Amino acid sequence: MKKLLFILLIFCASQLYAQQSVLEKIEQNNTVLSALRKQADAEKIANRTGIYPENPEVEFHYLWGNPAVSGNRVDFSATQSFDFPTAYYYKRKISDTQNQQLDLKYLSERKNVLLEAQFICIRLIYQNALSRELAKRLSHAQQIAAAYQTKFDKGDVSVLDLNKSKINLLNVQKEYDSAVTEKDFLSAELIRLNGGNSLDFPVAEFSPILLPGNFEQWYDEQKAKNQGLQYLQQETALSRKNEKLQRSLNLPKISAGYMSEKVLTEQFQGLTLGISIPLWENKNTVKRIKAQTLANQETESDGNLRFYNESQALYKKAVHLQKIANDYKQSDLSDDTVVLLKKALDAGEISLIDYILEWSMYYESVNNRLETERDLHLTVAELMQWEL
Repeated sequence: MKKLLFILLIFCASQLYAQQSVLEKIEQNNTVLSALRKQADAEKIANRTGIYPENPEVEFHYLWGNPAVSGNRVDFSATQSFDFPTAYYYKRKISDTQNQQLDLKYLSERKNVLLEAQFICIRLIYQNALSRELAKRLSHAQQIAAAYQTKFDKGDVSVLDLNKSKINLLNVQKEYDSAVTEKDFLSAELIRLNGGNSLDFPVAEFSPILLPGNFEQWYDEQKAKNQGLQYLQQETALSRKNEKLQRSLNLPKISAGYMSEKVLTEQFQGLTLGISIPLWENKNTVKRIKAQTLANQETESDGNLRFYNESQALYKKAVHLQKIANDYKQSDLSDDTVVLLKKALDAGEISLIDYILEWSMYYESVNNRLETERDLHLTVAELMQWEL
């Protein structure tokens, strides 16, 4: 028993490793993620512009006198304007928050790409397992058709029985071909996500699923990892920082500089100081940003509510699917059933139509088991997507 358990653990670990290896390769080679990384780097640089004081302004004036005896006049000035000091503090804070949002946006897109890849891997496992099952059925159907052709040649069965065996073979052949076609399509999709590089994923068995026992505790952990919710939180925080920035921008601006004036033998020079009086330019800006903050808070609350409801629904669905999958595992769906049916058919204990009917019922149960395991893993993958 211990040896069997050890083998099972090794098998499950190898499956998870194979899937993780695929996801790591896709993260490295995916062209969409590569473009997003470069775009994020460019936008981060853009967010660091506009957070410094305005450029200094230098003026030079050369004026000819009239009459000439009055001499020429030379003026020179250099001034620097400043926003209220706290404005630069909030500009830097806003820039940092915007860059954090870019990281969250990239992580969210990365998660979407890897989740798509994980979905494809799960569907590939299903198609690999289904193709393996259908290959067995095709072999059985070929044996039955060949046996009935021999019996027909000897005159032991009618043409109707022969046609039934051929129709059964045709149906199984079409099922098998469809499964192989779908498997090839999914393999091509993995290659697409891997930047066109070849990628093989031959896994044909689903690993066991261990669902979290306490939904509320699990939800709190996943909520903290949800980049989408973190992005909404940052949107609200960014709006609040914009409020503070705008209040700082509404305060008087200061300009300081140097100025000189020279005429003939006279020269005047000294410091200049100016101040802007904020009256009309930024009217209602703080009020607008406050309204935006309230809207962002509502969006954040809605996002939290939707995430909770969607997670709870997925959790309940996963629990239900896991129960069905366990029921199928406890039922007798071994290949011995097909062997016994074949023996009964060869012994003349059942007719061909009865064999095909019993055979179809058995394989329908096998198909349902595989579909349930596939749906369970797809549901759990969506439920646990923030772990990627």
